[in-house]
Amino acid sequence: MAIFRDPLVFVTMCTLLGLFVGSFLNVVIHRLPVMMEREWQAEAASLRGEEASSGSTPRFNLATPRSRCPHCGHVIGALENIPVVSYLLLRGRCRHCSGPISPRYPLIEVLCAALSGLTALHFGYGLAAAGGLVFVWSMIALCFIDLDTQLLPDSITLPLLWLGLLLNLGGTYTDITSAVVGAAAGYLTLWSVFWLFKLATGKEGMGYGDFKLLAAIGAWLGWQILPLTILLSSLVGAVVGITLIVLRKHGREIPIPFGPYLAAAGLLALYWGTQLTGAYVGML
Repeated sequence: MAIFRDPLVFVTMCTLLGLFVGSFLNVVIHRLPVMMEREWQAEAASLRGEEASSGSTPRFNLATPRSRCPHCGHVIGALENIPVVSYLLLRGRCRHCSGPISPRYPLIEVLCAALSGLTALHFGYGLAAAGGLVFVWSMIALCFIDLDTQLLPDSITLPLLWLGLLLNLGGTYTDITSAVVGAAAGYLTLWSVFWLFKLATGKEGMGYGDFKLLAAIGAWLGWQILPLTILLSSLVGAVVGITLIVLRKHGREIPIPFGPYLAAAGLLALYWGTQLTGAYVGML
């Protein structure tokens, strides 16, 4: 294991690992919302007193069935599923029917690889880098799931919150007191905004998943980072939202997911939170 302590080797290995994790995240982003919907349907049927029909619905999880072309149903083989490389060799098209493959798949793989390498470079070999990789991968998955479905799954946000608290028992990113206060303050801040907005307008301005995501960020990085995270996410969200409305690519009545901006702000805080907070306080 001593070889992995070499900075160049460690960054290279984490970058390559990020490529393959990015390929898996594409599966998570696509399948997890479908799994959630099926679970909700099963729970609703149970509440109505209906018996679940065994065997009528094929198994669907992160491993089953194998990935297929959405155009022709061609089962994607191992050689067609090499991160980025297969997309380039296939020229972005299915080998069987020549249907187009979304460029988002290799983009997510490249993004995951780049951020994994940056995490390894920033933290160096050790527990902080390992935890940082999990944080980065979770943020990427949450970002794109929210963009697609306006959902932030509890199966990602809640384990992320508890893992942040556990890591900070030893002060990996902040002290445990700051982490616990950060988790509570992150949740309660957006919860308060939610209810103030609802009482004032009668509408729901955000979802409960946003509360849990900010709580997870607070559990990882401490309460001190929350003002910066909220400020960055709000600024970017406002700029993007106004731009889309001005360009008429997004109606005013259509909700804009807030999770991607929280995730982006959380990543900035993970890498440069102390410096950005210092600069922000200095300007004040």
